[in-house]
Amino acid sequence: MKQLGNLAIVCAQRPEVSMQLFGGRVAVHVGAGPSRAVLAAAWDDDGKISGIIRELNFGKYAVKRSI
Repeated sequence: MKQLGNLAIVCAQRPEVSMQLFGGRVAVHVGAGPSRAVLAAAWDDDGKISGIIRELNFGKYAVKRSI
C-alpha cells in the first residue's frame, strides 16, 4: 500500500495516463483508443505497483525524450 501514493504522483504528471481504483484493485490506463494499455494490480500489492511505476518511468510506457 505504500507505493499507491507514488503511483498516483507518477500518473498525475502524465496527461495520457489515468489511474482508477475500484473493488480492491488499481488500474492504470496508458494511451487512448484501441492501442490503450491497461496495467493492473491489487491496491495493496506493493511489488506489482512498483513494477507498474518502473514501467511508466523507464520501461515500455516511459516518455520518450530527445536529447
